[in-house]
Amino acid sequence: MNFVGIIAEYDPFHSGHALQLRMLRQRGASTIAVCMSTGVVQRGGVPILPEAVRVRAALAAGADLVVALPAPYANASAEQFAAAGVHLLAALGCDTLAFGAETPEPAPLQAAAAALCSAAFPAALRSQLESGLPFAAARAAAAETLCPGAADLLQTPNNILGIEYCKPLPRLGAAHGTAQTGQVQGQALASASHIRQLVHTQGIKAASPFVPQAAMELYRQAAEQGQLADPEKFSTAVLTLLRTKTPEQLSTLRGAGEGLENRLYAAAREAETVNDLYDRLKTKRYPTARLRRLVLDAVLDVPAAGLPALPPYLLVLGAKRSALPLLKHAKIPAGTSLAGLAGQDQKLQIAADMHSKAVDFSLLCRYKIQPMGFAYTAHVVLL
Repeated sequence: MNFVGIIAEYDPFHSGHALQLRMLRQRGASTIAVCMSTGVVQRGGVPILPEAVRVRAALAAGADLVVALPAPYANASAEQFAAAGVHLLAALGCDTLAFGAETPEPAPLQAAAAALCSAAFPAALRSQLESGLPFAAARAAAAETLCPGAADLLQTPNNILGIEYCKPLPRLGAAHGTAQTGQVQGQALASASHIRQLVHTQGIKAASPFVPQAAMELYRQAAEQGQLADPEKFSTAVLTLLRTKTPEQLSTLRGAGEGLENRLYAAAREAETVNDLYDRLKTKRYPTARLRRLVLDAVLDVPAAGLPALPPYLLVLGAKRSALPLLKHAKIPAGTSLAGLAGQDQKLQIAADMHSKAVDFSLLCRYKIQPMGFAYTAHVVLL
C-alpha cells in the first residue's frame, strides 16, 4: 500500500474521517488521494458545506490530493457512484482503495460482489422482482440465493458501497445514518448525517465535539459567511424548477420510466415542501433514495442518454504542492481548471457543463446565495 485512494462525500468532514487518514498513514500509505462529491451528494441533495471548505478540511487532516467526483456521477446509485470513483482513482494511479464498512472483513464483501456480478444474478433478480418485492429487497434476496449472508450485508449503507469497492478498513465509532455516537482513541465520533442534523437544528457549534479543531474553525467561518446549506432554499428551488417541467421533459430523465415521470409531475404540482414531495412519491417498489436522486436529476436535467458512462476527466480541487506531479501520469485528461479540461472535446464538455450546473444549483441553496459560474472560475486549493 503506497498510493491510497478514498471515495468520500465529507458532508461534513468529521473526526472519523480524520481517524481513517491517520490509520492509513500508520499502515504505510505515503500518498492519499480523495475523490470527493462536489455540487451534489449521493443521497439526492446538496452538501451542507461548499466544496472548498470540505477540501481544506481534508487537506488539513492529512489528505495529499482531492479530486472531484463530478456531480452527475455523485447523484447516482451505489453502483454508478462507486464505478465513477474507482475509475477516477485508478486513472490517477492509486494502487489501493480504502473505505470504511460495517463489516471489516474483506472476504464476505468480495463474495457478495462476485454474486452480484455473476451470470446467474440477472435471472435471480427477475425472479424476486416478479414475486412483488421492491428493488432493494429483491436485489438482496437474489444475492442471498447465490451467496448466503449477502442479504445481511446489503442492509447497511457502507457495506452496500463497500461491495462496490475493495479493501476495507473497519468503520469505527458511530453507525452511519443514526444518532448514535461513540468514542475511539479518546475521540468522540458521530455519523455525518447526525452531525448535519445537529447543525440544522442547533447551529454549527453543535458539531464541535465530532470534528477536528482545524475543520471546526473552517466551518465556523463558513457559517459566518452564510455558506451553509439552507434547507428552506433547497426546498423552494427544487419545487420551483420542477414545476416548470412537462411530463414529456421528465420522461427523458435518467431513472425515469414505468410511470415515474407522471408521478413526479403530479406530486410537484401539489407538494408544499421537498419533504412533502418525497412523501407523495413514496411507493413500495422504489426506495426513497432512488426517488430523491430522480428529483435532483429532474431539477438538473440529467438525461437518460448522452452523459459519458464514466467521468472523462480528473479535476483537482485541492492538493499539497508535492502531490501535483502525480497528474502527469494520469490515464485520462487531468488538471486544475474545469474550463481547460472541458475545451478538449465534446464528451468532456457535456460532463463538465452538467457538473457546473449542479454546482450553481448548490450555491443557490446557501443561506447567502452565491454567484453562478463557480465551477469554471474556482481556483485550486493549495497547501
